[in-house]
Amino acid sequence: MREAMMPVYAPPEVVFERGEGLRLYSSEGREYLDFIAGISVNCLGHAHPKLVKALQEQSEKLWHVSNMFRVPEGERLAERYTADTFADRVFFTNSGTEAIECAIKTARKYQYVSGKEDKYRIISFEGSFHGRTLGAVNAGANPNYREGFGPAMEGFTHLPFDDVDAFNDAMGDDVAAVLIEPVQGEGGCREVPEAFLKLLRKKCDEVGALLIYDEVQCGAGRTGKIFAYEWFTNVEPDIVAVAKGVGGGFPFGACLATEEASKGMKPGSHGSTYGGNPMAMAVGNAVWDELTSDGFLENVQRVSGVLTQSLSSLIDRYPDLVEGLRGKGLLRGLALKIDPMIIRKKALEKGLLVGTAGGNVLRMAPPLIATDEDVLKAVSLIDECLADVQAETQKESS
Repeated sequence: MREAMMPVYAPPEVVFERGEGLRLYSSEGREYLDFIAGISVNCLGHAHPKLVKALQEQSEKLWHVSNMFRVPEGERLAERYTADTFADRVFFTNSGTEAIECAIKTARKYQYVSGKEDKYRIISFEGSFHGRTLGAVNAGANPNYREGFGPAMEGFTHLPFDDVDAFNDAMGDDVAAVLIEPVQGEGGCREVPEAFLKLLRKKCDEVGALLIYDEVQCGAGRTGKIFAYEWFTNVEPDIVAVAKGVGGGFPFGACLATEEASKGMKPGSHGSTYGGNPMAMAVGNAVWDELTSDGFLENVQRVSGVLTQSLSSLIDRYPDLVEGLRGKGLLRGLALKIDPMIIRKKALEKGLLVGTAGGNVLRMAPPLIATDEDVLKAVSLIDECLADVQAETQKESS
């Protein structure tokens, strides 16, 4: 069966049939603890009853009408987003990469209608990942994702991560926007320092550029706040791209912008056939209910502290294997001195699902409903994997 699929993925042999909370169950009946959540997507775990109910109820009423017509649930969700965030306008998409495309277009159109047609360059940073469309891979700084897809697009500049001098030198009059992930996902779960985000905001204001945050992975409550940038002051964006967690497992994303930043987006300037469809909007509203419910984010912060403390203990226990801890909240990376795929594969064998990221990082992004017990179990299994590798290494050297 697999031969009929384009071979761009290399998944393991295990097949999952159902899920509940943080647990997945294979076709062979084995239980797995999910600590990657579909790459930060299943923020409320698997088969969350409120999401299931929202999807079932909407599926019996209306699936799709396109944006030729009003979608009341989408209007309601947009009003909730704008009431609770920096944004004044929302455009709904089907994915994170589409949200990024909308963000880039919004920024460039803003400059165009402001009479600055030559102001179109987008600055991004080493280790960034912004999606897989041609525009998004050119915005991203990983040359491997652009290889074979033609020449690099003009209008994108990639700078070293957290390099103040390089950034100051690059901020010319042709810069339309600066695009950055407050906490990188694919790039190794690296958190951008507060001082650097403040510098970005300051320089954007000085040259008339817009500040875009890619919160596709680190948004939707993953760090313990709706947006990761909210941990800091004086770093507010003009545009934010979100996806993954905001749909809780159902495909949808959004581009959020201020009134000023979105002033160029008029009828005909952008569109999406499926974006903001009734099914996605029903689920999106249910997810927002949970993310903004009393005590939800506070509990994410508390559990994040347990995860941080537990993972930090591995640094001292395995100094020859573990380099350090990265990330924020429930987007965490264990920087290793070995190939993280070794630990990822061993973890799978022990019933734990984790991911990997750049910089030899073992990536963890569990559902936001994780408990202390879930965290301690996951770290215990990672501990076992590291102990196995350490024992194997010692045996080979003896």
